[in-house]
Amino acid sequence: MHDHAQDAHQWRDPKRYLWLLALAVPTLPFQAGGLAAVTGIGAMWWWGPVFAFVLLPLIDQVSGMDGENPPEAVMRRLEADRYYRWCTYLYLPLQFGALIWACDRWASGALSVTEALGLAATTGVVAGVAINTAHELGHKRERLERQLSRLALAQTGYGHFYVEHNHGHHIRVATPEDPASSRMGESFWRFLPRAVVGSARSAWRLESRRLERRGRRVWGRHNDVLTAWALTVALFAGLSCAFGLTVLPYLLLQAVAGFCLLESVNYLEHYGLLRQRRPDGRYERVAPRHSWNSNHVVSNLFLFQLQRHSDHHANPLRRYQTLRHFDEAPQLPSGYATMIVVAWFPALWRRIMDPRLVAHVDGDLSKANLHAATTPTATANAARTGSC
Repeated sequence: MHDHAQDAHQWRDPKRYLWLLALAVPTLPFQAGGLAAVTGIGAMWWWGPVFAFVLLPLIDQVSGMDGENPPEAVMRRLEADRYYRWCTYLYLPLQFGALIWACDRWASGALSVTEALGLAATTGVVAGVAINTAHELGHKRERLERQLSRLALAQTGYGHFYVEHNHGHHIRVATPEDPASSRMGESFWRFLPRAVVGSARSAWRLESRRLERRGRRVWGRHNDVLTAWALTVALFAGLSCAFGLTVLPYLLLQAVAGFCLLESVNYLEHYGLLRQRRPDGRYERVAPRHSWNSNHVVSNLFLFQLQRHSDHHANPLRRYQTLRHFDEAPQLPSGYATMIVVAWFPALWRRIMDPRLVAHVDGDLSKANLHAATTPTATANAARTGSC
């Protein structure tokens, strides 16, 4: 008889030390500066977007996929291993070290406007992935991790994500009521303002309701949305005082780039997927079929396995190293690094994704989350023909 207990005891995470690759992201501004200095090419300050949206997609295609799950018998041990937590903790000192260094470069006057904008874009990639790190930390019960999550969000001014994601998105995911769930036929450029404004409004409503239930003032120090935004104001004010107001426009640009990167990810995670109403009027429980997943190895390493999104929604407290693949979850044709770029081109996105969505709902578009301006007939025709 096969000894599964012995197998579990002998099992080792083959990606254990590869998770450290995620810490290359917050060093992107340093990499950009080094490349510019070595090559003498000013365009190297744009290294962050090139790394994220050109190099990573190429490596994703070469490295392939990994759909293996850790054995159930090792899950508790794997969750308790604090090494994995330090992989996320260390993102923050690198993140803020890079931000301070970028401010020094902007303030030095040594960069042309184009180079300074490139550094802002590169720093924005760091800020956007920092939201993902905050996402991993913010779901945990430990106070330290929740505080680190709020700190990581300060760079983008997206501190309300901490409230909206945990108490809004996870409740309303894959429904028309969720600002972070994109609809079939809705382009990314339509989704972006709806998600940005909708998430802020939702976070404020949720936090106001929480404080009112507890008999506390909405406009006060107990408001997690206000304190999060205040942290961003303090950060930007401190950097502006230290380096001069010349850095403020670039701080704002990198923040916008960062939260746009987050919303790009939100766009592709639940595109067109819809939870059905039960007879009692409530939505069915979230299942693997309500999230688009990807097992592309490199993107998962750099994003702390965010691409195994179905298991995250089923078990929000589960740590990234133990997230599982589900065969029934719809699969993206490539990793997030590639699909983010595809999402920016609506015609290409719909040509690739609409047929997959139609197949996933077995051709029944009443089971899809449709954009208001999209008729089922037109969408079905577009999906069959590949036209947009």
